[in-house]
Amino acid sequence: KVLLALVMLFLFAVIVLQYVCPGTECQLLRLRALSPAAAADPYRAEDETPARFVPRFNFSADDLLRRVDFNIKGDDLIVFLHIQKTGGTTFGRHLVRNIQLEQPCECRAGQKKCTCHRPGKRETWLFSRFSTGWSCGLHADWTELTNCVPSVVDSKKEVRLRPSR
Repeated sequence: KVLLALVMLFLFAVIVLQYVCPGTECQLLRLRALSPAAAADPYRAEDETPARFVPRFNFSADDLLRRVDFNIKGDDLIVFLHIQKTGGTTFGRHLVRNIQLEQPCECRAGQKKCTCHRPGKRETWLFSRFSTGWSCGLHADWTELTNCVPSVVDSKKEVRLRPSR
């Protein structure tokens, strides 16, 4: 009975191992992942073939560190283009809740939209789903936004007060 129990335990362990780590490559991959050479180059292929993806940056360091002055009291407008599956919802919430400006957005508990008015004015400085709602449609792309945003923003102003774009 003891021998039968040990054999059954061994078979059970083998079956569990196959579910957790199918194939023999799993153990080899774990050993490679722990080696210092694997940690040095994250783009190295497991089968040692040349990498198809070569990392490169399309922006210079100056472009990435560039500062842009935003005039919240003037006619400047931030338009948030939400690209799906890129963390846009989290970033959009950050824009209305955490950005440090002279007059940040006012968000009330239980409401999906926040009020993002310019200081002393009843016009918005942020065009996003969290401030204006889905004004240009659900997940509007660049083309839809470039056609829609001026008409939505300008419709709320008198003709003489509309800024030149």
